Amino acid sequence: MVGLMAVMAILSFGCKEDLKDPDKEQKYTGPTIENHDVVTLYSDSARLLVKLQAPVQQEFESGDGIFPEGLFVEFYEQGEKITSTLKANYGKQDRNQNLFEARGNVVVNNLKKQETLETEELFWDRRKARIYTDKLVKITSPEEVVIGQGLEADQDFSNYRIRKVTGQFNLKE
Repeated sequence: MVGLMAVMAILSFGCKEDLKDPDKEQKYTGPTIENHDVVTLYSDSARLLVKLQAPVQQEFESGDGIFPEGLFVEFYEQGEKITSTLKANYGKQDRNQNLFEARGNVVVNNLKKQETLETEELFWDRRKARIYTDKLVKITSPEEVVIGQGLEADQDFSNYRIRKVTGQFNLKE
């Protein structure tokens, strides 16, 4: 009997797992979903407003997402005509604030006005239908090139204001 108890004691010590405090364990913070060749449509009253395309979209537990291989966005007006586009090397979406961040070779083209905005970082607030940045911007039109620091604009880049113009060059002579 004593021998049996000794064997059971040895086995119970050998099989015992250390209980770990779940609050002290490292939690996974990476993406919970990864989608490829993503096309997302935003509409209002069955009218297409925005089409977002990306090679890869990763979503996190919070609902936020990133576009690690870049994104391409088309903005539409009535009649489903594309008015402007946005392209960037990297994108991030904050779902709670309905805010997108675009970084790396950000280019916005206003097709109607034939104007191009270039910057390294741009934010798109979907709730306010606005784009903005504090970074250096360059706007090129058929008539001129304007360089400045910071910009606020409509999401389709139809109207904009450069906060601090640092250079302006006339292209027509």
